[in-house]
Order: sequence, then C-alpha cells, then structure tokens
Amino acid sequence: MAYRLLGAAFAALIVAGTTACADDYPARPVQLIVPFAAGGPTDIVGRIMGAKMSELLHQQFVVEDKGGAGGNIGADFVAKSAPDGYTLLFATVSTNAINPGLYKHMPYDAVRDFAAVGRVGVTPTLLLVNPSVAATDVKSLIALIKANPGKFNYGSSGVGSILHLCGEEFKSMAGGLDITHVPYKGSAPMDTDLMGGQTTMAFDATPTALPLAQSGKLRALGAGMLKRLGAMPDLPTVDEQGLKGYECYTWNAVLAPARTPKPVVDKLNTAINQALADPAVTSSLRKAGVDPTPGSTPESTTDFVKNEIAKWAPIIKASGAQID
Repeated sequence: MAYRLLGAAFAALIVAGTTACADDYPARPVQLIVPFAAGGPTDIVGRIMGAKMSELLHQQFVVEDKGGAGGNIGADFVAKSAPDGYTLLFATVSTNAINPGLYKHMPYDAVRDFAAVGRVGVTPTLLLVNPSVAATDVKSLIALIKANPGKFNYGSSGVGSILHLCGEEFKSMAGGLDITHVPYKGSAPMDTDLMGGQTTMAFDATPTALPLAQSGKLRALGAGMLKRLGAMPDLPTVDEQGLKGYECYTWNAVLAPARTPKPVVDKLNTAINQALADPAVTSSLRKAGVDPTPGSTPESTTDFVKNEIAKWAPIIKASGAQID
C-alpha cells in the first residue's frame, strides 16, 4: 500500500511539474527551424507563422534556416534537440513524407522521433516556363518537348525534392518526355536560372512562384492541384489540360522533438489554430499561395504525416530516385 501511495504521489508530482512547465512556457525565445534555404517557400510561410506565434505567446519565435540534404539536416537537428518546446521544426512533405522513401539511410524516423503539434497549410505548385519558351499551355509545352527530344531541361530544388518529383510525375504522365533534370540547392537559385533562360521549365511552390508569374517574369502554364488557385482563377490546372489526376503539392506542419510534454504541445497547437483563425494571417498565407488548414490536433497531424508517407512511397519508387 505504501509503495502504491508513493507511486501515486510521484506521478502527481510529475503531472504538476509538466503543468507548471506549460503554464510558464515559453519563458525564453523559441527556435523555429526551417529546413531549407532562406527566401524559399517554406521560409516565407514559416516567417508568417513565426511572427504571429510570437505575438500570441508573448515570446520571440526565431526563424532559423538550416538547409541541406533535402531538409534532413534541419529536421535531424530538431529530432535530436531537447524535448522542451524550445526547438521546433517547420516540417514539409519532403522532411517527413518523401525523404523516408528517398534516402537509404535516414538520420531520424519521420514519425517516432517527433511529437506532432499541428498543421499549417497545403501549398500547391505552378508549372512555370521562361517567357521565351514557345508554349502557352501544357499541351503546347508537351508537343514542343516531344518535337525536340533531349534539347530541353527542367529545374528543381534538389534531387528527390517535391519539385523534382513533380517534374518526374509530369514526364511520366505526358508519355515519357526526354527532358533533363537540373537540380539546384533550393527554389530561389532554380527560379533565378529559369528567369535567365538556363532552364526551360520547373514546378515551384506558390509562395515563390506566384509573384514571378503575376509579374510576368515567368509564365505559368498550369496549377498543380486538382482545383484552380484562388490567386489565379483563370489559370487551368494541369489536370484540366489533359494530364488527368496530376497533382503535386507540398505542405507545412509544426513538429517538436519526441517526448515533448503534452501540455506544451497542446499550448503550441492552440496557438497555431489561433493564428490560422486570424484573417490577417490567412490573408497573408493565401496571398503567398498557401491554403490554410485550421483545426488540426496533434493526433490528426500524426495521422496526416503517416498517410502522406504511404502516399508518396510508390511515386518515389516509380521515379527511380534514391539517395545513399
């Protein structure tokens, strides 16, 4: 009986301690790790959310870009950080859905090594070409590439990145196009070369693609979701233009290291959903081409990540992409 009473008392102390910890959290600045280069789409969305969460939780959320290895360096940094809520990952489809099927040797487990906090949004892609390319829609682009085998190329943000898989899926669904893949270290340098004419086409996430398309610096030929973009309602989807079922997108979610106390995770989840309920935040996200996903829970976010891993695994295998 005495042992049971001691055990119950000890458990009560632990609960009281974690509750107190959550009440005081955050007591110092929080690192929000963006696992890609500055200026890219994940960085843009991360800074929108980081600014609002700083306001809601009365503590600075410092966005730190820690790119490399398709996002694995930044994600692994968070996975191995102290589980106290002060180091968070601004996760993407690459870090927690694609990379597990792409890399032979992953430094972290995309599910077990993280405590899911909440989803932020889904980001469609746009098919972009340099304005000098003699194609005004998907059909004419495919015809141009088929008439000139091996003469055109497409850029991506890196081997095995979501933008690479978008291109490979496009090639396959268009009948096996003979077009060369040119990988870059992020979408910003990819877009620079696309504007300069060094590459012919690329898929890019809407936070960086929309301003370039709307300004005329690049020509958008199609949207990469099954529904049209609210920001460009006159632009047909790739699916509408003949490649039925084509859909390629990325997403963002906030993850903490595994074993982060649940009260801290819940407090962060509440802040994310409060941010996504703010019209100014949702307006900024939509202007950046992101469809907000409010109302998620830590549990539903975990299920979402698991489903995404299962979804992308066969696409990665079919592409033949693999990194040692």
